[in-house]
Amino acid sequence: MAKRQALGRGLSALLENSNNSPAPKVEEKKSKEKTLGNVAGAIALLRISDVEANPFQPRTHFDESALNDLAQSIRELGIIQPITVRKLSAKKYQLISGERRFRASQLAELDEIPAYIRSADDQEMLEMALVENIQRENLDAIEVAISYKRLIDECQLTQDEMSTRVGKNRSTISNYLRLLNLPAEIQVGIIEKKISMGHARALLTLSDPKNQKSLFERIVDEDLSVRKVEELVRNQGKEVKKASKKAENLNFEMQKLRADLRIRFGRAVQVKNNSDGSGKIEVAFKSKDDLQAILDALDEN
Repeated sequence: MAKRQALGRGLSALLENSNNSPAPKVEEKKSKEKTLGNVAGAIALLRISDVEANPFQPRTHFDESALNDLAQSIRELGIIQPITVRKLSAKKYQLISGERRFRASQLAELDEIPAYIRSADDQEMLEMALVENIQRENLDAIEVAISYKRLIDECQLTQDEMSTRVGKNRSTISNYLRLLNLPAEIQVGIIEKKISMGHARALLTLSDPKNQKSLFERIVDEDLSVRKVEELVRNQGKEVKKASKKAENLNFEMQKLRADLRIRFGRAVQVKNNSDGSGKIEVAFKSKDDLQAILDALDEN
């Protein structure tokens, strides 16, 4: 039995030119592309076997059940939105975006798939793939953080440039990047949705990885809310058993102030209080971008 193309009614109509207008002329090429002229850009029908996966794909997990559901939808309704590829050779293409649709089309046993063909070098392809994925809502926080990190390291983008490309403010980007400082088991917990972004931000206020792990295990075991975790952090001397040598010199009001500042800035904060009522607050930062994140947090209120 021949495999279905399942291109979707809109795409099928364009390809078959079901109206009375003459069919678009197919340019003779060695790659045998079925070109759709200027419709929505350069769309072509490509053999699925000629398309390879995106080596720069930032997503690390694809839900098998969701892929099967999408494959069934493609069998019944067709492909509504083309994938995007770049041309490697006469008969070889590489996926830029649309990997879920690509994988689901393979499960649906399609022979061909509609695609936009773009010209891009490795760095441009990486940037497009990362930015396209960051803008999706179903990425977990660690995948987003890794994507931001790769844009900085491999595409040499600043946080300002990233902010423009992905439509997020600098403090949001900084908060995601800081998740990569958490112990590996906590990062896995975020990926597996055992804890939320709010839980992770509260954990980041603890400077000792052992205390972070201890509280993480308690969050999972007791199903603690974000608010409860923040309360535990504020009272870390009793609840998380974090001993601070300088805590003895601070009264309850100052200890609470320090805990509130740590939660607000998401980093270590030191409060020094002198007997005459004077003192100082120290907020540590590691880079210019880190400093800017602190300033952005101050501007939020």
